[in-house]
Amino acid sequence: MRLEKLTLGTAPDSWGVWFPQDDKQVGWSTYLDEIALAGYTHTELGPQGFMPQDPARLRDELAARDLTVCGGTVFAGLHRGARALDEAVEACGREARLLTALGARHLVLLPEQYTDQHTGESTQAGDIDPEQWKALTTGYDRLGKLLLEEHGVDLVFHPHADTHIDTQERIERFLTDTDPRYVNLCLDTGHVSYCHGDNIAIVERFPERIRYVHLKQVDPAVRDKVRAEGLSLAEAVPMGVMVEPPYGEPAMPPLLDALARLDTDLFAVVEQDLYPVEPHIPLPIAARTAGYLRGCGLGPVRRWPY
Repeated sequence: MRLEKLTLGTAPDSWGVWFPQDDKQVGWSTYLDEIALAGYTHTELGPQGFMPQDPARLRDELAARDLTVCGGTVFAGLHRGARALDEAVEACGREARLLTALGARHLVLLPEQYTDQHTGESTQAGDIDPEQWKALTTGYDRLGKLLLEEHGVDLVFHPHADTHIDTQERIERFLTDTDPRYVNLCLDTGHVSYCHGDNIAIVERFPERIRYVHLKQVDPAVRDKVRAEGLSLAEAVPMGVMVEPPYGEPAMPPLLDALARLDTDLFAVVEQDLYPVEPHIPLPIAARTAGYLRGCGLGPVRRWPY
């Protein structure tokens, strides 16, 4: 059965892109060439600054490959208070202007990690106090209101491992403490499973808050090893903690069925954390993943010609 309400996309993360520029990453033109080859028609922009920032140039590059942008991503440490909120307003405003110029309206906002993305070393405390939590939630409400009213862009919050909103308990508390008019959820299925959460339970408890999805699977054996050894996400990813479907958790068919029951259209964006990765590895994985999800009923997706 075709899952009519779910539109498939992908993201630079699936090509090992975590930073605007990095010697261990492919460039934006290679990424765009290869996602088209793999069969995708929709993409996120990736780390702010990875893609060309001139709307006209980027629009031409996308059109040449018959691609459409579905969203952008920004990190923000809103628990740090007023200065962090000001920084997020500026960064999200730039991203929102680029998104709207390209006909997209979803801005995925991620919380700041408390571990270094390169080394995995701890950079701040893993817990925050009530005052910081209030700064975080009220900051999201203010930022979401601004993005919607000034740019017509929807803020979708992305829970993330090694951040202050990672577990199911924290995700549900965050949703309870934020305003659904301005803040909703990008359900990242891999990060939820990485933190031993239940994706379907979140969908069923907060159906009106699910507005965007990152499809990702976790290898439970690697996850448990990571947890037992107290490793960071930066250490877990090179160990292969995120895997292509159908080889991990959560199981895709029941998850997709739960999402299809929601009364809303959703972008379902494939993400498989791969940083760092050899440049020849992502394309075959992405093509297999597109084929698998096409078999589950997601679309649109082009057939890979090789």
